[in-house]
Amino acid sequence: MKTVLCYGDSLTWGYDAETLGRHQFENRWPSVLQESLGGKVRVIAEGLNGRTTAFDDNLADCDRNGTRVLPTLLETHAPIDLVVILLGTNDMKPVVAGSAFAACQGIERLIALIRHHDWSFDYDAPEILIVAPPILCETANAPFAAMFAGGIEESAKLATLYRDLADETGCGFFDGASVAVTTPLDGVHLDVENTRALGRGLEPMVRMMLGL
Repeated sequence: MKTVLCYGDSLTWGYDAETLGRHQFENRWPSVLQESLGGKVRVIAEGLNGRTTAFDDNLADCDRNGTRVLPTLLETHAPIDLVVILLGTNDMKPVVAGSAFAACQGIERLIALIRHHDWSFDYDAPEILIVAPPILCETANAPFAAMFAGGIEESAKLATLYRDLADETGCGFFDGASVAVTTPLDGVHLDVENTRALGRGLEPMVRMMLGL
């Protein structure tokens, strides 16, 4: 059975802006992706609220820097056939990085970590699929609006930058905004319908990259 590792932030964790909790397991996009693939693939969800691509954010009692945690997770879940990276939203925070360009640099670093990882048991390096997160939207939620100030404009640049990076590095690319939109409840996260739409939307690309 093929194995897919979904490496992301709260969009992958399944944060629900309506309940301030977590979407039901079956509604989170990695779960929907696995269901869409008809049981032929094991999809592992590694989502953490607040995770960045490669930048420190010390406002939680866990390590949100994606570059420091990824190598351990690669070993934990090996062998892996495909890593799906859905990160960059939290890089839009001014206190973290505040720009799409910085997020793209972070994604490039994650790609290098995967490609040059010292794989145990001579496992082959997995394929990589870069997913641009859905664009941030306007919200009346004052804390989130302040937290992601300037993020709408910057997040709109991610798809183009990520697509170019994917072409340069030989990775797959998918634009999350092509199938999902963020909720105005906080301007950042996905409601049930849109997180499920993301899982369904990724299925053809994942199927192609796995040779299914």
